[in-house]
Amino acid sequence: MPLGTLDRTPPPFFKQGPSALSKLMVFSAVALFLMVADTRFRVAVPLRAALATALYPVQWLVLQPVQAVGEAGGYFTALHTAQQNESAAQQRLAQQAVRAQQVEQLLLENQRLRELLAMRERIGATATGAQVLYDAADPYARKVVIDRGQTHGIVAGSPVVDDSGVMGQVTRVYPLVSEVTLLIDRDQAIPVLNARTGVRSVAYGQPAASGDALELRYTLANADINQGDLLTTSGVDGVYPPGLPVARVTQVERRAESSFTRIVCEPLARVQGALHVLVLAPVGASLPPSPLPEPATPSRRLATDTAKARSAAP
Repeated sequence: MPLGTLDRTPPPFFKQGPSALSKLMVFSAVALFLMVADTRFRVAVPLRAALATALYPVQWLVLQPVQAVGEAGGYFTALHTAQQNESAAQQRLAQQAVRAQQVEQLLLENQRLRELLAMRERIGATATGAQVLYDAADPYARKVVIDRGQTHGIVAGSPVVDDSGVMGQVTRVYPLVSEVTLLIDRDQAIPVLNARTGVRSVAYGQPAASGDALELRYTLANADINQGDLLTTSGVDGVYPPGLPVARVTQVERRAESSFTRIVCEPLARVQGALHVLVLAPVGASLPPSPLPEPATPSRRLATDTAKARSAAP
């Protein structure tokens, strides 16, 4: 082929069509027509509905991961909130339980304090209110420590009572506290009176693992004492005021081989677990002093010497 006949223009890379300006004008006119037609005649409404119906499954599938992530986050948030609410509710419940227990404790203390006030009025003696702090450290003794001492006028030997009866006796006094030996201590004894028969006796402490009690020792086998008899203070010792309830007889054992009866009594006072007590002034402190002996006159001295001489004569 001759070289002059060849087309030296490069072929177009893309197929040529209408110009861009003409395309812009055509598409603008179509868009304007569609907008006017949709505004006037609603021609695009069915098309829009068909497209929305056709695209709904695609939209649903696309939104599922987003909804799953949101629901998972909401679940964990709700779970954390529920756990926090449960913890707060448990704390409030525990606080309410503590308050309820404190209310019960306060009611019990108020009741016992009222009974103590009634006991003070019934006794009529000088009394000082005290609170039991703790039990003594000695495991072989039955003692408690109260919050009253020498600075409050407490003296050794003072009887200690609660709202039910005699509890013990002050044995050691310190400036701010005092030590009280309970009736059930093995070294403690108290003169008692049988309220039914009027017979006097002495009750001794008898601590035991099965239950602390009192024992009436050296009681004859034919003594008139029965189970259920009330024992009160006799007042002959000059320490305890007379008439205070001490114990009640719970066991009477009469043995044929022994001339004495074994009598076990239960103390009426709360010797274990008492909170508030009254410390009474010893009866001996309120008694008038004993009269002094009269000076011997010469005639009485002469008679005394004569009687001594006669007794010494053979």
